Amino acid sequence: MVDRTFFIKDPLQCARTLVGCELVWGETAGIIVETEAYAESGDEASHTFLRRLTRNFITEKPAGALYVYLNYGVHWLLNFLTKGPAANGFVLIRALEPTRGCSVMRKRRGLNERSNLCSGPGKLTQALGIDGTLNGKDFFSLSGVAIHAPIAASEIETDRRIGITKSADFEWRFLMAGSRFVSVSKAKTRPRAD
Repeated sequence: MVDRTFFIKDPLQCARTLVGCELVWGETAGIIVETEAYAESGDEASHTFLRRLTRNFITEKPAGALYVYLNYGVHWLLNFLTKGPAANGFVLIRALEPTRGCSVMRKRRGLNERSNLCSGPGKLTQALGIDGTLNGKDFFSLSGVAIHAPIAASEIETDRRIGITKSADFEWRFLMAGSRFVSVSKAKTRPRAD
């Protein structure tokens, strides 16, 4: 099981390292198969670029704090705060491969297909029962949650982040190679060569 030191690193390193870990959330759990990194500085896609309150969040909260926000007024998104010696930021958990509590996830999501239960950041928060009441909470002070380090190393692909227009060329999305549980495969984000 990882501890707070896991999040005392820069967001890119943390985002890559989280792929293959198992996120346990109460009676549900899943292998993290996709993440995105957002840096406090030099990243126009990060909330810190224009939001003073988000910069204050980084200053005031410990590494491993949850940054949960409502995206486009529709979906809650789960992020972990990272505080490294060289850079601070957030890691967005984009997709999971469900491992436990699939019946609970199916009920919350209203569908049966396992590969679609957590194949996107809004889907996984709905499946796990995560909402804005958790924003700012210290992950390590919550009961019934854990992150387990991977048993074996995974092959990881990098790609551009999804759904952003600023700092859009940063290859700061990390995917478990070959996983059918990711939100968007790497091939689908690349322009076709004509």
